[in-house]
Amino acid sequence: MPTSPQASPASTTSTRPRPPKMRAAIFVEPGRIELDDKPVPEIGPLDALIRITTTTICGTDVHILKGEYPVARGLTIGHEPVGIIEKLGSSVLGFREGQRVIAGAITPSGHSAACLCGCSSQDGPGEKHGFKAMGGWRFGNTIDGAQADFLLVPDAMVNLAPVPDGLSDEQVLMCPDIMSTGFSGAENGGVKIGDSVAIFAQGPIGLCATAGAKLMGATRIIAVESIPERQAVARRLGADEIVDFSKVDPVDEIMRLTDGRGVDVSIEALGLQKTFEAALRVLRPGGTLSSLGVYSSDLTIPLGAFAAGLGDHRIVTALCPGGKERMRRLMDVVATGRADLGALVTHRFPLERITEAYEMFSHQRDGVLKVAITP
Repeated sequence: MPTSPQASPASTTSTRPRPPKMRAAIFVEPGRIELDDKPVPEIGPLDALIRITTTTICGTDVHILKGEYPVARGLTIGHEPVGIIEKLGSSVLGFREGQRVIAGAITPSGHSAACLCGCSSQDGPGEKHGFKAMGGWRFGNTIDGAQADFLLVPDAMVNLAPVPDGLSDEQVLMCPDIMSTGFSGAENGGVKIGDSVAIFAQGPIGLCATAGAKLMGATRIIAVESIPERQAVARRLGADEIVDFSKVDPVDEIMRLTDGRGVDVSIEALGLQKTFEAALRVLRPGGTLSSLGVYSSDLTIPLGAFAAGLGDHRIVTALCPGGKERMRRLMDVVATGRADLGALVTHRFPLERITEAYEMFSHQRDGVLKVAITP
């Protein structure tokens, strides 16, 4: 009696199409971030998928590369996206596919306890995921980031901001992170009209802090920097005086420039014990140290510089403010010409050469400030 033919392997194979792939810069292990293929993200009702047109590398990404800040292996890195809406979640209103947008490096939900307390930057899962306070920094930290062909943006209605007509990708590329971070250094420091401000280090964050202090009304901005090209950009963005720490002791020189009074606000933008301590030592009594650095080890507060805790000093920290309203305001600053940060983009790479870009940026070669990465 004939037997039924067995099903061929082909007939039992699923015909479901494989998800489309994209290129992404992923964290492999300390010392290795590589370009590889990953599935294009699938979005939920409140999400958006944006096609990245320009992104960049941040100093925090270098901390990840070096293993100084822990993230999951296989995670896509990057948190500074400029792009075009490819697809919108079913519940997202107020946006359209094909629209040019940015999203902040910090992506608050808008309804957490931190958001409702007015501190949306600190909206995040915190130590539940094994990290200390990181706020709403999710891109390239707890979810896949922006150094890829596509990016899933959570809580799109809270975080997407349309790019005004007439502004290029590179003009708004600083808004998602370093412009927002640098400006927050001046804002949190409470800079007022007529204040004196010392800013330690004129890397991308410090340069944005210089521009922010100028906008806030500081009338004497002292930038601490040794690299001539960065000194020149600092002057363009508002620095009145440059202190070259390779030639003079910055604390002594700042105290000399202020006739021994000290500055009203100091901004630490490098993340080292040495610069943190110097920023504390140059404060006037009752002055404010605004810390922007990402520190890789414990800090020590020197007794004398802190006046044994009796000097009425304030030490404040900041995480880059995010959300669409913050992005709108920063893009308005750019659009109205209040701050021109175009000089910060010094190098350009296609996405396929991103490992080369990391090598240059992490070693600070060829006068690099920021690199524009274009998929």
